[in-house]
Amino acid sequence: MPAGQIADVDKLIISKRQLAKLLKELKKWSAPATVLLSLYIPPNRPISDVMSLLRQEYSTADNIKLKRTRQAVKRALAAAMDRLQMIPKPPRNGLVLFCGENMETGDFACYVFSPPEPIGVFYYRTDKRFITDFLEEMVEADDVIGIIIVERDHGTIGVLKGTRLQVLEEITDYIPGKHKMGGQSQRRFDRIIEQLVDQFFKRLGEHANRQLLPFYEKKKLKGIIVAGPGYAKQEFVKGKYLDYRLQNLVSKELVDVAYQGDQGLREVVMKAQNVVQLQKYRDAIEALEEFKRHLAKDTGLIVYGPREVEEALQMGMVKTLLIHEDREDIEEWQEKAKYSGAEVVIIPSSLPEAEWFKNTFGGLAGILRYKIRRG
Repeated sequence: MPAGQIADVDKLIISKRQLAKLLKELKKWSAPATVLLSLYIPPNRPISDVMSLLRQEYSTADNIKLKRTRQAVKRALAAAMDRLQMIPKPPRNGLVLFCGENMETGDFACYVFSPPEPIGVFYYRTDKRFITDFLEEMVEADDVIGIIIVERDHGTIGVLKGTRLQVLEEITDYIPGKHKMGGQSQRRFDRIIEQLVDQFFKRLGEHANRQLLPFYEKKKLKGIIVAGPGYAKQEFVKGKYLDYRLQNLVSKELVDVAYQGDQGLREVVMKAQNVVQLQKYRDAIEALEEFKRHLAKDTGLIVYGPREVEEALQMGMVKTLLIHEDREDIEEWQEKAKYSGAEVVIIPSSLPEAEWFKNTFGGLAGILRYKIRRG
């Protein structure tokens, strides 16, 4: 094997968690011109073929009129070719390269890795952003719960993916309140209001279909919870405003909530008792609340900091280990917790207090079974 080449290309394969973190970083990159290179190589594509394409693109780049753009494109192509020369063949899951320059700061990056699942397409492009679309599905949770919060003039469509709670869309409309006109005028006005409500429910159903059917078609949507503050949720379900495939997934339990948006979704998760998939998110909320209670009351039943947490784990004193999802060493701490009998709770960044937990305690803490006696 030529000097400098990678002997075991499968070592380039990264985990889903590593990919999720990398995608966050890639989405920060943007450019005023099409200078950011994205390259996807499936496992069966010879590296030599890809190198030939990139050399051709490098020559073609001479035709770019703007000097700054031309230089940035050629720099990205050269970096991609330099990396590929060290890789004799694609790993078993294929290979992905993102190379490019921040034209404002001059910062340059070139990411080379193999994703956690096989790549099925050969794709090359320079654009104003890195094209990450082919990787997004790989980091989505297998199980997805749809949530629809319904009022007569306001609706929220959201999803719970694993421990990630996300608002997909909010829809509002103006529906007049009831007037006490009396007689035929009142009945006519009531009919107009009901027609407006019906139209809004149809619109909400159409938007929910568009947002949730893709999860259904990927066989990831496991259920739908309909919630709201009044009778509108019952009217929405009985009216069958959803596509029949989604209608069949609606939980029989309708949840009373007071809010829309993010706050409404969190309220749904805490109140919906019959959907098992919600438990991980509830566990995260409850563990963080327990940690905060012990912290506020200074009970001596919490520990934080890597050294302190590890010592407590080794003594078997940790009841619950809290880890922020952004920590790179999650797997290591999970392994340590397993040997000490501690329950592991991953704190998703979508929780309101998650950023506080990450910044203040490094995203790592333990709730103890009993106090540690010093000295």
